[in-house]
Amino acid sequence: MSPPCTATLPQHVAIIMDGNRRWAKKRFMPLALGHAAGAQRVRDIAKACAQRGIAQLSLFAFSTENWRRPEEEISSLMGLFMTYLKNEVRNMNANGVRLRVLGDTRRFSDALQELIAEAQAQTAGNNALTLNVCANYGGRWDMLQAAQSWQRSHPDLNLDALTEEALSAHLSTAGAPEVDLLIRTGGESRVSNFLLWQAAYAELFFCDELWPDFTPAMFDQALTWFAARDRRFGSSAPL
Repeated sequence: MSPPCTATLPQHVAIIMDGNRRWAKKRFMPLALGHAAGAQRVRDIAKACAQRGIAQLSLFAFSTENWRRPEEEISSLMGLFMTYLKNEVRNMNANGVRLRVLGDTRRFSDALQELIAEAQAQTAGNNALTLNVCANYGGRWDMLQAAQSWQRSHPDLNLDALTEEALSAHLSTAGAPEVDLLIRTGGESRVSNFLLWQAAYAELFFCDELWPDFTPAMFDQALTWFAARDRRFGSSAPL
């Protein structure tokens, strides 16, 4: 299936990449191989977005709640993240992808924080696609840190002066358009504390495919579904 015309494409797509562990279990593989397969799919979908003219792609890589997982799995995920950052910068530059890592990265190791900073700096000049990798991220955390950041910037004002526009400027996604299309793979139908503010008017597309099985062709199906939506944003007539 071909993607819809550019005029009906979302500007900002967000994806909850669910199903890596179940994908591995179905194949009697270690969980780490499921996460590795999911990382490969990131490359494919990011490239598809760049080719189709989608400006922003946000991926839920590691939530604030994921620290509750077994230590061995967390260690594997951190190692995979480091490998991805080391190996993918050249591919990102080849495809015009700018990397941004959103979330509270202070909990990561010094080595991982350095790799994040280097990858962001090396891809900063790319403009085909902005890839937001949300790591140690939660929507509630984002809104809380935005309010705190605004207060630090305006110490003489009280919260009565805080507006939606002012808060948006302090979110981790400041400067990006709001999410138009939120996709969740893996058969679940919830947003799981992901981009809660930014996805207030997003179209929600849930599918059964596990993330490592979510191909660019399936992504095009989601884009076609989005193009047929009647987005009213609270009005009584189509805009």
